[in-house]
Amino acid sequence: MVRTSEDSKQGIQGLGVLVVEDSPVVAPNVHDIQTDLGCTVVGPAHNIARARELAQEEQFDVAVVDLHIRGDKIFPILDMLEARGVPFIITSGYADWTMPDKWQDRPRLAKPYTIDTLQNALEELVAAR
Repeated sequence: MVRTSEDSKQGIQGLGVLVVEDSPVVAPNVHDIQTDLGCTVVGPAHNIARARELAQEEQFDVAVVDLHIRGDKIFPILDMLEARGVPFIITSGYADWTMPDKWQDRPRLAKPYTIDTLQNALEELVAAR
């Protein structure tokens, strides 16, 4: 049987996704893409403080986290997600993907990304859990 894009979408329907994204242009687009995929969006968090708050207090299955938030790197939030056992995708619009070795093997998406690339990344993340 050949899986269609609609069949694939079923695997992430209802998935709770924490979004950490500081761009006022990108954040609404990411929210809309995930909603179109049938996900439930938590956030978006536009700064580290809000990301920390959502990561501690909210329930979600996975996270899509921008590497650079307001000039800071997101590593403390990644530590929190890992401690909770929440898988995540790291995104960035910058060429600089410099990060500690422990995060080097984590899924990444270069911005801008499409609904298809985000869907594929989420499906892979869920399948790997």
